[in-house]
Amino acid sequence: MTWADTILETLVATLGDVLPIALALFGFQFFVLRRPIANLRRVLFGFLFVLLGLTLFLVGLDRALFPIGRLMATQLTTPEFLRGNLPEVALAWTDYYWVLIFAFLIGFATTLAEPALIAVALKAGEVSGGAIHPISLRLAVAIGVALGITVGVFRIITGLPIQWFIVTAYIIVVLQTWCAPRIIIPLAFDSGGVATSTVTVPIIAALGLGLAEAVPGRNPLTDGFGLIAFACLFPIMTVMAYAQIAEYLAKRLKRNGQPDK
Repeated sequence: MTWADTILETLVATLGDVLPIALALFGFQFFVLRRPIANLRRVLFGFLFVLLGLTLFLVGLDRALFPIGRLMATQLTTPEFLRGNLPEVALAWTDYYWVLIFAFLIGFATTLAEPALIAVALKAGEVSGGAIHPISLRLAVAIGVALGITVGVFRIITGLPIQWFIVTAYIIVVLQTWCAPRIIIPLAFDSGGVATSTVTVPIIAALGLGLAEAVPGRNPLTDGFGLIAFACLFPIMTVMAYAQIAEYLAKRLKRNGQPDK
């Protein structure tokens, strides 16, 4: 299939996905609100750009991000790379340290570049009147996603049941919810969702599937998925931890700044 055929096929599929959204929006505007759409020409151009952007993005995922994610996972888990010049010995999970480092770095970098997270962080800083710093929030979420993907990769390498990790993570989240400042709790849960969006999810999915295919004894269907769940959960913990640490430091600074009576 040529590039033109791929783009045309993806364009038609994307049109089928975007059209119901457009019909719902225009239908409510005309038949429920009974008002004309302001700047209709600009709105139509916007939908056209959305359609073209999604099409090119999906083609790029299929031709670039998914293949390179699987390629990196395969190259980092080859016995020749892991063993080097060592004799034929059984590999332990510690031999996959380069995979764990790569998972952490790719999770951190892709989350910082996530457009949805940037938008939420800016809005949170605006609504909170500067109490929440957008950069600090993005760093906290990025660290959470990086840790989550690293733990998920560790689970794939070791073959441990995913429920052990998910249940433990949810217990920590529930305990933190009781202790964290109220202002940060809803934002922390939203941050876990926006952290896994257009940039992060394709690379995470490709990494998980490629790793499950490359590690001996793993099944891509049962072991390759689940990384996105870790990437959603761990930012909730790190954002609430960031708020708890910031609150503690503020109280300590205030206490130390008070003159002795």
